Amino acid sequence: MKHFIAMLLAAAALTVPGPAVAAAGNFTLVNKTGAAISSLQIRRVGTSAWQSLGGNPANGSRIAVAFANPDCAFDIKADLVGGQSATFNGVNLCDVTTVTLNRGSGGNVWVDYD
Repeated sequence: MKHFIAMLLAAAALTVPGPAVAAAGNFTLVNKTGAAISSLQIRRVGTSAWQSLGGNPANGSRIAVAFANPDCAFDIKADLVGGQSATFNGVNLCDVTTVTLNRGSGGNVWVDYD
């Protein structure tokens, strides 16, 4: 009988759903920096290795970004046509469908999410 109860408890434990695992996935990037982007790069927060995201959206346009990573927090660097660059630190790419890169006239940067 003890063996039977132990088996039932083990089976019940396997059927209880665990916590959802967040991970970064594909998203749409919208360029609202005020300039065309000549290149996009990404790195996991706390690292120094930048990787290309591909694409160079014009100001006001959007591109689909194919991306998969088990982490959530990333820095995104946009090299802008005209020689400037903008780095968006601590961008959360988990559970988002659209990331909008914004840059104000004074050079301040921020990200909006959908």
